[in-house]
Amino acid sequence: MKALEQRILAEGQNMGQGILKVDSFVNHQVDPVLMMECGKEFARLFKHLDATKVLTCEISGIAPALATGYALGIPVVYARKTKPITMPDTVFLTTAPSHTKKRDVEIMASPEYLRAGERVLIIDDFLATGQTILALARIAKAAGAEIVGIGALIEKTFEGGRAALDVLGVPIESLARVVDMSAGRIVFG
Repeated sequence: MKALEQRILAEGQNMGQGILKVDSFVNHQVDPVLMMECGKEFARLFKHLDATKVLTCEISGIAPALATGYALGIPVVYARKTKPITMPDTVFLTTAPSHTKKRDVEIMASPEYLRAGERVLIIDDFLATGQTILALARIAKAAGAEIVGIGALIEKTFEGGRAALDVLGVPIESLARVVDMSAGRIVFG
């Protein structure tokens, strides 16, 4: 998606060690117009899958997931990193590595909002190693839901995440594919 790629080139920062900073328009500050365009594109790519829920991880996945849910007309569930007192005692819980925090984090979802028989579309900000998306898939499967597709705003192809997700056997779409971040560059492919 050209608009996303242009924004990454204009405002994204290659922080080294595979970290691409896009928090000026994706997560710390969100550009709602760009996110809605991304949501429309995901809806176009995944409409045929008849998803009943969008699943993402807080916080960075919320904006593209919400835009996608809006475009598809379906609810969005996000896996939380801390358990609020309003969440039931029994939850779907797993861990996922945080690339920016340099440690594993727990993520959880309430069985109130993710149930057996749901058709789940996973949407996240990045597809890098695939580990966060695999953690989301574990939560969906624990709920008895079916994963029908995976979408990422930005894929860092050199980190091998797409291959790690092959075990899920579902369509994977990314809106911007970064193929090289060496020597401070950001190169799309």
